[in-house]
Amino acid sequence: MLLDPDASRPAVPAAAPRRGTGRGPGARLRAALLELAGNHGELLTHSEKPWASITFSGTRHRVELQFRGEDAVEAGECFIAFLPEHEFAIPGQLVADASVVETEHRLLPEPELRMTAELLLLDDA
Repeated sequence: MLLDPDASRPAVPAAAPRRGTGRGPGARLRAALLELAGNHGELLTHSEKPWASITFSGTRHRVELQFRGEDAVEAGECFIAFLPEHEFAIPGQLVADASVVETEHRLLPEPELRMTAELLLLDDA
């Protein structure tokens, strides 16, 4: 008979998520982009860096998404078409520019679309 050495230890409850964690402008932007993608896209990378001009400040974001399968690729193509004119609702932020800067299509072993988008978010005073 095998004994589990951890069986006698009391279970430790998982820590409750902290309020506000992950809900900054970057997290809200990621959620909005995935929603625009019809939840067919998978976020591969997201980077952001501060941006400022004489009159405005904000952040520049670069996001890479992947769409796998016929339905997902179709959703990705719609994403590319609608992104530049999409009205984002991110509290305290204004999306001043949104564009797809790179795409890559593959057919085998299954249809796949990878795309990179760049977005400029300005702090809304």
